[in-house]
Amino acid sequence: MIEWTNRSVKRKLCAAAAIWALSAGVAFAQAMPFRIDSQPAATGIPQFARQAGVQILIHADAVQGKRTATVRGALSVPDALDQLLAGTGLVVVSNDGKTIILAPPRTGLVKARWSSGGGDAPVAAAAPEPAPEPEAPSIIEEVIVTGTRSTSRTVTESMAPIDVISAAELTKSGKQSTRDLISTLVPSANTSNSGAGASFAIKTVSLRGLSADQTLVLVNGKRRHNTAILFVNGATQNGQSPPDLDLIPSASIERIEVLRDGASAQYGSDALAGVINIILKKSPEGGSMSALYGKTAEGDGETGQISGNFGMKLGEAGYLNLTGDVRINDLTDRGDKTINTTQLYFPLNASGQPVKVATPGATPDPREATANRHTSHPGSPAVQLFSLGYSAGTPITDDIELYSFGTFASRNTAAWLTFRNPNVVNNITAVTPDGYTPRLFLKDRDFQVAVGAKGTELFGFDWDLSSTFSRDDVGYYENSLNASMGPASPTRFYIGTLKFQEWTTNFDVTRELATGWFAKPLFLAAGLEYRDDRFQIEAGEPASYINGGYVAPVGGPQAGVVFAGGSQGVTGFPPFSAGTFTRNNTSAYLNVEQSLTDKWEVALAGRFEHYSDFGNAKTFKLSSRYAVTPWLAVRGTASTGFRAPSLQQQHYASSSTIGVIVPPATTTQLYPVQLLPPDNPAAIALGAKPLEAEKSTNYSVGLVARPLPRLNVTLDVYEIKIDNRILQSGTLGPNAAVSAALASQNLNPQQAAFYYGNFADTSTRGVDFVADYRTDFGDFGSVRWTFSANHNKSKFDRIVSPPPALAAAGIVYIDRVKIGDLTVGTPKDKYILGADWTLGKFDTNLRLTRYGEVIQRVTKPTNPAILPADETVSPKLIVDLDLSYAATDNITLSVGANNLLDAYPDSVRASNRGTPAFAYYNQYSPYGISGGFYYARVAARF
Repeated sequence: MIEWTNRSVKRKLCAAAAIWALSAGVAFAQAMPFRIDSQPAATGIPQFARQAGVQILIHADAVQGKRTATVRGALSVPDALDQLLAGTGLVVVSNDGKTIILAPPRTGLVKARWSSGGGDAPVAAAAPEPAPEPEAPSIIEEVIVTGTRSTSRTVTESMAPIDVISAAELTKSGKQSTRDLISTLVPSANTSNSGAGASFAIKTVSLRGLSADQTLVLVNGKRRHNTAILFVNGATQNGQSPPDLDLIPSASIERIEVLRDGASAQYGSDALAGVINIILKKSPEGGSMSALYGKTAEGDGETGQISGNFGMKLGEAGYLNLTGDVRINDLTDRGDKTINTTQLYFPLNASGQPVKVATPGATPDPREATANRHTSHPGSPAVQLFSLGYSAGTPITDDIELYSFGTFASRNTAAWLTFRNPNVVNNITAVTPDGYTPRLFLKDRDFQVAVGAKGTELFGFDWDLSSTFSRDDVGYYENSLNASMGPASPTRFYIGTLKFQEWTTNFDVTRELATGWFAKPLFLAAGLEYRDDRFQIEAGEPASYINGGYVAPVGGPQAGVVFAGGSQGVTGFPPFSAGTFTRNNTSAYLNVEQSLTDKWEVALAGRFEHYSDFGNAKTFKLSSRYAVTPWLAVRGTASTGFRAPSLQQQHYASSSTIGVIVPPATTTQLYPVQLLPPDNPAAIALGAKPLEAEKSTNYSVGLVARPLPRLNVTLDVYEIKIDNRILQSGTLGPNAAVSAALASQNLNPQQAAFYYGNFADTSTRGVDFVADYRTDFGDFGSVRWTFSANHNKSKFDRIVSPPPALAAAGIVYIDRVKIGDLTVGTPKDKYILGADWTLGKFDTNLRLTRYGEVIQRVTKPTNPAILPADETVSPKLIVDLDLSYAATDNITLSVGANNLLDAYPDSVRASNRGTPAFAYYNQYSPYGISGGFYYARVAARF
């Protein structure tokens, strides 16, 4: 039997904990590898902190105009820092072994002496009066590597808007996944929380009101592969196969950089809305462990997570950083408030025998009065996730370093689908007399491995040669029924397997060129890329897709019924859908950045790509930044972009059962629907054409301000136009035209159909606002305040119409439901207010998120008086809270809540609750339907 449960999360986690019995000590006097070139102090100090595995605090003003020295070889942290700061005039004023405070020398203070204990305070020089306390330092601004090929640019110096999320923010958020963290902290990011079929297993994150597959994901600057799954019936994320961020262990992440700007000219396909770059840890020593346990306010959704990260030296000057993560989530079920009001059983005639529904003179089956009508199980699926990650590197000469990184994940997911009443055509009462709910199981095995070498002095260029191989295999299994096989139907099925493989090789070079035309050198970057993609569909077992031709007994309530073939819920992949599909592409790019004056800088990027299946693509980007005053700058970008159609969109074929209005009925009922590849003759008969690449133009203008020493503010407005947008069509049929097209290809004509096409041109406009401020309350601690907001609005500029003959048959490619998914299916407004209060050993992290209104469009407006009306998710405030206490220097205890006030979206109107398509709560909710989640966490550093 195919089954798994999480009934004993604690027992499983205790067993897994033995894996992470790690122990190590941070020894400052121990030699460790350093490889830092001379550079501006604003970039050299953060680079040193990352390699040393310490936190460095310093005022940003203190590093202006300073340059750190070269540090190479195996050195202790104190010796390496002495070399780094030589000639800068900066001194160590405090060091506790984990955090180092730097400052310019002040009267009455001398450099703190390093001790083996690592706990030093500023040492007062001989003076008649004690020296004044130095002002509390702030963390030096993080240097970014996303959106620029330069290695010396900070967040506020970026020409495009970018957010940096630290590992500490990941921990304090209380989120169990990288996806949820980004959605929580980035105002323009939204997470999908709805879906049917396999779409329930993968939740996506999207930027700026666009689709998830229009955001490029990188790991250490290298392209992350897409999931093998194609979102079908996934509501707002239909037709997408984006990267799955949940398969990257969160404990392996050093920081996340989110570029909110089009970047196809820099990185290639998919970067229409922006780029998410996940930077993995590289520390050669020390480590951490954490354990989390929690439940929802309803008592379900039991969750346990254990994570461990460990760094070690690799040879004399190399590093190896390892991470492991075990997470087990039990399902949440919010079906207790959903009552199935439909007639469940066949009525009885005068002799007590079941007869067809609506037979004159028949009476209800007595079981109607006692049947369990809580047949819906909406909520989050059960998940068992095991993931590993590593980063490694070692110098082989003074100028060349070998490196590698990778992730490995195994995930099992289980979820309920839609209940089948006993009296419907897709049930066999001899097998399931009380009806049944199909249950889908996915087994996901995923990995990415990158190897490379980088160095300097290649004809004056720094260079990086790498190759990344990745693969995602997803096996489908289901507990269900094939009604066309009658009483002989099995109840467990192997549906098939989807596989996606990507192999990418890159060669990149960078250098600074002194042209003599400007005071500062020209920064030049160029590169080549070759990528090979492979998508494979493996057929399921015959019982999962065949039509067994079962004929119901004459005289029974199902006499004359034509039963749909294949397993109910998700039908198996048949042999004619199976196959292996490949393509490759080559690309070249050039990027230049130049400071025209000490206030004005510009950047230009261009990229050419050739795809083996649809041809060429050219993209360009112009960026600029001008410092109006020392505290105010203006920045802007103009770019073109593209997104190649995925192999999944081009070749995926499947059959499933979803809620469809079948005329002359006016309510939703379960009906088989066939997804056709665009090149299928049946799809062509319905107007399908070969998929073309999406093309975009992106404009962004913004302000960057620091009006106060501790206040940073950015404001960016943007417009993104996308032509030839690839969308999933609305459900076509059922009608005569669709039936004829399906029958022509020996497909079941008693189905509806849909496919993917370049159906529309769209425009999205919006504004991002981000501000942060630090307040020092002296004995009452300090608070880091953050406020961010996003407003966006999308509209359709053009919608493709079907040919006249199909339009006359009632075919509409993009109906009001599909239009609504893109224009009102996600919040237009999102506001995030955060306060992180540190007081001694206590840390309180409070976050308030207000989501704007969401509308789920339900039906075609043929007769609004009798058809279900649209459903609305009203604006809602979600409160998250994390309370932490540093029990020792190395151990932190925390309790917290995500959705502290246990908020839920609006309930679906009563007239809709009895139909299969709806739960009690609207599943378009951007914050889910599971309510509050409360947890406890213990974390240790060593």
